Amino acid sequence: MAKRKLTHQQQRRIRAARERKHQLPEGELGESRMGVVIARFGQRALVEDSDGERRQCVMRANIDSLVAGDVVIWRPSEETGVIESRDERRSELSRPDSRGNLRPVAANIDLMFVVFAPKPEPHGNLIDRYLVAAEHAGMEAVLVLNKRDLLTDNDPVLALAESYTALGYTLIKTDKETDPHADLIRPVAQDRTLVLVGQSGVGKSSLINRLIPDLDIRVGALSEAIDKGRHTTTAAELYHLPSGGDLIDSPGIREFHLHHLPADEVAHGFKEFSEYLGHCRFRDCQHDHEVGCAILEALEKGEITEARFNSYRSIVDAPRPD
Repeated sequence: MAKRKLTHQQQRRIRAARERKHQLPEGELGESRMGVVIARFGQRALVEDSDGERRQCVMRANIDSLVAGDVVIWRPSEETGVIESRDERRSELSRPDSRGNLRPVAANIDLMFVVFAPKPEPHGNLIDRYLVAAEHAGMEAVLVLNKRDLLTDNDPVLALAESYTALGYTLIKTDKETDPHADLIRPVAQDRTLVLVGQSGVGKSSLINRLIPDLDIRVGALSEAIDKGRHTTTAAELYHLPSGGDLIDSPGIREFHLHHLPADEVAHGFKEFSEYLGHCRFRDCQHDHEVGCAILEALEKGEITEARFNSYRSIVDAPRPD
């Protein structure tokens, strides 16, 4: 027999009942305090206050979905707490869910490390997609050339890296042999919240372990704190860097699909396009074949490279999911 479909009113009543089940009497709650979400699991979140104290908290019904990095106002009880509100996010990383709807994965990120290496062979278009995603999310992007000990003379990856430094991007070259503690990276990351992105095999996990030497201990402590054996945890988790700053680790924010971005937003993610945007003959110029296109004219003059222009076209021309 087919399962009976609930009406919207019935669904709201069920959600409200579940919320009341988790709520605590107001008299048992302490004064409001500020905190940051360390991890989200089910209908609860692990929150840390300014003193480093952590509590499992339930959420008020009127709060939008919480993710690692969110700043919240919460009130403690004897053993747990209640999240009463969420501050406005200064930046947000999202990904499509199974239905194609964008869902936040992490919040309030300042810095994206785009990691690549001599092996596996890097792809400029993938790097460009990360850079566009960073620009759209309102965060700084820094290129990290990992495994530099594998570089050979005239290695093509060096030319690729230099093409991005020519655009004004910061480049850091590192490897675990000559830079075992990621000392070249720490000053850039200090007092900021960052994520690492990059194709599989470039050494992201190794780099995270170099940034956080006791990561295994912290992962175990976090798992115990949120009792993962009984709860389903979202992918994103926030860890403090020993030298200052935070790192949000999640497989869900290491890959980016840009199907949701309109062409003009993609164009704004290409730094060298900025001085030409808005100067085309036609306001609705698609930067493809139109007469009087400022982007195409810059391409002909060599002010925009063919590789980057083709990368842009590849992104905007990619088939959108149904």
